[in-house]
Amino acid sequence: MSIEIVTGDITRLQVDAIVNAANATLLGGGGVDGAIHRAAGPALLAACRELPEVRPGVRCPAGDARITPGYRLHARYVIHTVGPVWRGGSHGEPDLLASCHHRSMRLAIAHGLQSIAFPAISCGVYGYPPELAAPLALRSLREAQDTDAPLQISVCCFSEAMARIWRSALSAQD
Repeated sequence: MSIEIVTGDITRLQVDAIVNAANATLLGGGGVDGAIHRAAGPALLAACRELPEVRPGVRCPAGDARITPGYRLHARYVIHTVGPVWRGGSHGEPDLLASCHHRSMRLAIAHGLQSIAFPAISCGVYGYPPELAAPLALRSLREAQDTDAPLQISVCCFSEAMARIWRSALSAQD
């Protein structure tokens, strides 16, 4: 299975889908979420508003994923997933983070995609320690991979410091 760690702007990657580290409303926010919404244009926000709420104000609960077109992005699709807010690790955060990766991969496979790029989900304002998130996310991606139709998987880190953490975790698993 092929996983690469890259540094850069996820909105500029030439992949079939990029994963958005979204909030539960799916109506945009800061960090990678805001960058994806800005790059995709207003049609992405309109598409997200069309997604049904599962409860008031929640279109996608933590650990789940939804898919929309990519609009003005190079990527054909955006897979929105909501990572857990770090509260010390004993409130289900590892299971929720694993679920984000697994469900995003399931959507990519169901849509016949060949390439996907993930950000470091929950490692920004949600406070998940990247040294703990990286190995867990990489294991989850490997477990979710379809061996009959393998995806090219990229993890796109905004900074070189974050990319070093992810590369180290990837090396430790090889």
